[in-house]
Amino acid sequence: MPQRIAPDHLPGVTPSRQQRSRETTLALLMAGEELLRTRSLAELSISDLCAHIGATVGAFYSRFDSKEAYFNALLALTLADGRKQLLRLPPPDPVRAGDPQCHLLVRGTVLWMRRHKGVLRAALVRSEPGPNHWSGFKELAQALSERAALLLLPAGRRAGAASRTRSRTAEARKTVAFGVQVVLGTLVNAILNDPGPLSIDDDEIAERLGACLVLLLRAGPDGAPRKPQAARGER
Repeated sequence: MPQRIAPDHLPGVTPSRQQRSRETTLALLMAGEELLRTRSLAELSISDLCAHIGATVGAFYSRFDSKEAYFNALLALTLADGRKQLLRLPPPDPVRAGDPQCHLLVRGTVLWMRRHKGVLRAALVRSEPGPNHWSGFKELAQALSERAALLLLPAGRRAGAASRTRSRTAEARKTVAFGVQVVLGTLVNAILNDPGPLSIDDDEIAERLGACLVLLLRAGPDGAPRKPQAARGER
C-alpha cells in the first residue's frame, strides 16, 4: 500500500482537517489491504476491520459512507500505486529494446499485482451493482501497453511516415499489446483461481512470463518466427 497518499482525496472518504484522523483513515485502508489477502470481501466485516487497528465502528462510519465506499477507496489506492510503479519504468533504450525490458516490465507487473492481490481478487469477484468497477484497471492496462511499446520496440518500429512503415508499426504495437494482455490475463487467473503450477507468489512466474513475452515479440502474427531483416547494403 502506498504510504504517501492523502486519503482525503480518495473517492468515498469524508475529508478531515486533523492529521490524526487522516492517519486513522489510512490505517483502516491498510488493514483492509492486509485482511483481504486471506479472506473475501464478503467475509471482511467492518467490526473485524476496526478491531484490527483498535478503532470503533463509529470511527469507520465517520470516514466512509458504506463498505462499498470503503472498497472503492481501496481500489483507488491500488490504481494509484499501479500508475506510480508501472508507468514510471526507466526511459526507452534505443539500443537494447527487447529482452531485458521484457523481463523488467513483467517483473514490475508481477510485484504490483502480488502486493495488491487481495484487493484485486475482491474486485474480480465483486457482485455489487453499479458502474464498471474495472474501468480504471482497463485504463491502466492501456497505458501499460503504450508504455511497453516504447520500452520493447526498436526505434524504427515506434513511428513511421511511409504507409508500409506505418502498417508494420501498427502490427508491432498490436503484438506488444497482445503480449501485455497475455501477461495480465495469466496473472489475473493466478490471483483468482490459482490453478498452478505457479502462483502469483512464485518468483519463477515472472521469469517464465518474461520469456513468453520475448517469444511473442519475436514471432509473427501467425506464430512463425520472424525472418531477420537484411541490412540496407545487402538488399
